[in-house]
Amino acid sequence: MRTRTPWTCTVVLIAASLLGAAGCAGKDSADDRATAAPRTVTPVAGCGARSWSDPADLAPDRKPARCDNGAPAARPLAKKRKITVATGTLSAEYVAPLQVAVAKGEFAKEGLDVELKVLPTPDALPLLAKGDVDAQWAAPEAAVMNGINGGFDIRWVAGNFSPDPSSKSGLWVRLKDGESADHVDMAGRKMGTMIGKGSVIAYPMDTSLKKHGGGLDKIGFQQLGSADVLTALENGGVDSAWLLDPVWRKVDGDKKYAFLGGQPLGEPLGGLLFGPTLLNKDPDAGVAFLRAYVRTVNTYFAGDYKADPAFVAELAKLMKTDEATLRSTPSMRMDWEIRKGTTDRLQQAYADAGVSKGAPVPEAKAVDRAMYAEAVGHSL
Repeated sequence: MRTRTPWTCTVVLIAASLLGAAGCAGKDSADDRATAAPRTVTPVAGCGARSWSDPADLAPDRKPARCDNGAPAARPLAKKRKITVATGTLSAEYVAPLQVAVAKGEFAKEGLDVELKVLPTPDALPLLAKGDVDAQWAAPEAAVMNGINGGFDIRWVAGNFSPDPSSKSGLWVRLKDGESADHVDMAGRKMGTMIGKGSVIAYPMDTSLKKHGGGLDKIGFQQLGSADVLTALENGGVDSAWLLDPVWRKVDGDKKYAFLGGQPLGEPLGGLLFGPTLLNKDPDAGVAFLRAYVRTVNTYFAGDYKADPAFVAELAKLMKTDEATLRSTPSMRMDWEIRKGTTDRLQQAYADAGVSKGAPVPEAKAVDRAMYAEAVGHSL
């Protein structure tokens, strides 16, 4: 097996993250996966036919996969394993299942000691490829796809959520005189986002912008921290912003702002990324992590979880957010599955924005549904 010195590895990883060059673990880890024996998948109690849906089903009203409350049951690893998960924020609701899984001991039941570490995606990505962090709660953003193209052995292994039809999480604009939600000239405006053109929101954003004379090639971007996006929109630092649940509630109803569109219904655009450690070196721990995540969704987020005031209070405390604001938004449709063609649609948006490098990454090289399938007992 080919090896590199630590110094060389670090240089290559930095170059890969910035330029799309080859990563350290790519070829060797991919070879390990190709030669590994097939994993045995057995039926899982409480996870029947409704625990898996056809990835090709793109219906907006598709019901997300579900097992029974408390399923799949834990199968503790023989040896306790420490797992570090990078996430861009801990205040967004889509991160709540991970926080609840830690707080309720769902990861611990599997023999996993999970640490959630706040790191921006560009900083976390080379660490994930190198194995310094084990997983990343993010999305197949342009930097991720460019990294895979350059040799990073990273896969999108589970989804996170799709919005409730009544949610207004998405593109908000500060209206100018004479404008309304039906008529906004977006060309030349400045957009505030956490990631910029390379974010997965480029896909739904491009759709919304084109309805209003914009397009990703006709607006400017201002990259901001998660806590600064709303502030910049309110004080005029940016003209528009992508606001997540429950942040958009703070401008909803204010006639100075208009909602132009959000994430496609029924289609998660982010979730869990695994690097070579959990994909190849310790797939048992990877499946255990997915099992705990799926169980957390089935136990605490299966339906309208905000109908339980006590649970909303717990979430608000974990997220360090206002309980009333959290309660004012509809429950997300937590969804661990990944739809067919999502990475293709995302990469088309990246190409439109001019941030993709090289040929499009085939879905088979970017997505791995095998671990969450194994967690619910589904054979691919």
